[in-house]
Amino acid sequence: MSTSPQVATVGDRPRALPSLRDLLDLTKARLASLVLVTVAFGFLLAGGGGSLVLLAALLGVGLVAGAASIFNQVLERDTDRIMNRTSDRPLPAGRVDVGDALLLGLGAAACGLTLLVVLVNGLTALLSLTSLVLYVVVYTPLKQKTSFHTLIGAVTGALPPVMGWAAATGQAPREAWILFGILFVWQLPHFFAIAWLYREDYARAGMRMLSVMDEGGKMAIRQVLLFSLTLLPVSLLPSTVAMAGEVYLFAALLLGTALVAAALTLIRRPDARRARNVYLMSLVYLPCLLGVMVLDRWTLA
Repeated sequence: MSTSPQVATVGDRPRALPSLRDLLDLTKARLASLVLVTVAFGFLLAGGGGSLVLLAALLGVGLVAGAASIFNQVLERDTDRIMNRTSDRPLPAGRVDVGDALLLGLGAAACGLTLLVVLVNGLTALLSLTSLVLYVVVYTPLKQKTSFHTLIGAVTGALPPVMGWAAATGQAPREAWILFGILFVWQLPHFFAIAWLYREDYARAGMRMLSVMDEGGKMAIRQVLLFSLTLLPVSLLPSTVAMAGEVYLFAALLLGTALVAAALTLIRRPDARRARNVYLMSLVYLPCLLGVMVLDRWTLA
């Protein structure tokens, strides 16, 4: 049996098909997994009971999210080549052809949106398409022009739980938009901590990141603390509209205080270890908060 890799032929030139690792890198699989987790939480919080609908929603949104990541990397392949953290991605490293990546992205987007329209509902498909357009057409080009691109990116990252709620009910009521608000604010300390860690890379690539606009990235660190503090009251909103009860309220206060504490240590003594602690704390914060909210909501029901 032959063990040689499969190849695709374009004209007279054979070209190796993308490896599994390259496909995962192109679709930013780790980011996509976070998107799908928040879609699932939105679905569960809305009381969705159809496992097949949830599966279709996860697959459809996952395909569209993967397409957005592919288009993002196509547009940023030259700057990715400059930055150490992205230079080994499939496109700047030359392991995947740009044309192949575009076809893959278009196919994933078309399949994902079709799946959502046919098996889920039009509102979920519309929200997914909106996120795709904002991410590719607005957020990605703005990274070279203004630091406000971070806010646009946070909008796209906050829409998945609304998609999950819409998948379960066909609607997007205020409860869904409270989830949007929590996700929107949560992303800002999360992203600013990452931006501070990689500020030299971003500066080299000419990215208009807040962390490279002053010496030492002090503005970005202040935003980490500001939005960690903002997240505390925002995270309490579910308790005011009967989305969750006292257990959630206690958990939100505890998790929010821990994130603020991590942000305070960073602002007092900025270094890579403390910035990474904020990043890691933010990763712990979100699934724990949403998980307690789901359990508390089921208890209330």
